[in-house]
Amino acid sequence: MDTRSTILIVEDETDLADLLRYHLEREGYVCRVAEDGERAVAEAYRQPPDLIILDRMLPKLSGDEVATRLKRDSRTTSVPILMLTAKAEDEDELVGFALGADDYVRKPFSVKLLLPRVAAILRRQQSGGSQDEIVTGGPITLDHARHEVSADGRRLDLTATEFRILAALMSARGRVLSREQLIDSAIGMDAAVTNRAMDVHIAALRKKLAKSATYIRTIRGVGYAFRGPEEES
Repeated sequence: MDTRSTILIVEDETDLADLLRYHLEREGYVCRVAEDGERAVAEAYRQPPDLIILDRMLPKLSGDEVATRLKRDSRTTSVPILMLTAKAEDEDELVGFALGADDYVRKPFSVKLLLPRVAAILRRQQSGGSQDEIVTGGPITLDHARHEVSADGRRLDLTATEFRILAALMSARGRVLSREQLIDSAIGMDAAVTNRAMDVHIAALRKKLAKSATYIRTIRGVGYAFRGPEEES
């Protein structure tokens, strides 16, 4: 059986898609290509890859809509997404992270710089599933082995980054983690992620936790902590 990581490249510029495929396959990855949003969704559902490299500007279905659909479906919600875009504003980057992107690369970019970002995402994804510890806190249960989270009896569909953020906070057992520590734990120091982007991830995670969102405490000027009501002074 082929154990190499599979990457789905979603890019409508043929030359760029071919360039990415060439360099990624040289690194030992198995690559598939979809040139529009509709084919990307169908291909991801048919056989979920280990990573999706997703252009935001696509025909038929935008990259933003592709990300939204994939993150809402249980088959693909945990598949990490690296977004490519020609949009250069910081707000565009925040939108990408809010949609569930694990990393964000602006065009034009250097392939030599992209490859380590791909490797880092896949490394985090693989190491995240190697633990078998089940962590509980109040009504929240996080199962590393199954990569599942439930809160108040509901199973939550978290992105890979949201799962790692929650895992880092719960494993800290009440200790405060700075935004930089969370970026390091959940996204990686080699990812170009701002503190504001981390706040977007936290906001999305709280929304999914619903009533249990109060367990993620904002420590003003410092960072975040996972604490139950009884732990607050």
